[in-house]
Amino acid sequence: MRLNEIKYDNARPVEGYGPGFFRIGGKVLNGPVIIDAKGVAAWGGYDDQATLLALAGTVDVLFVGTGADTAHIPADLRITLEDAGIGVEAMATPAACRTYNVLLSEGRRVALAVIPV
Repeated sequence: MRLNEIKYDNARPVEGYGPGFFRIGGKVLNGPVIIDAKGVAAWGGYDDQATLLALAGTVDVLFVGTGADTAHIPADLRITLEDAGIGVEAMATPAACRTYNVLLSEGRRVALAVIPV
């Protein structure tokens, strides 16, 4: 088996997560977070549309981690983001973190907005 080291350049993968927290860039962050090429920040959840809309033009897909289980995001939020040219994929937070990390390692223009499990 051949193992290759993944280089993320300036991007930040999710290194770990647990009840109420995420570990990103060696730091533990509590509560919902958003990660993109510009950095990591606290996220106000589904009502914080402005933070997500700021991603327009810089990402192709936004992965939304909905917590321990997959859930639909509010329809108005999905429509607003898609109208701004941001593709949206909602899934359980663990799956969203894994998918984000894989596509990030491929150099894709992705972002992650996640609610802790």
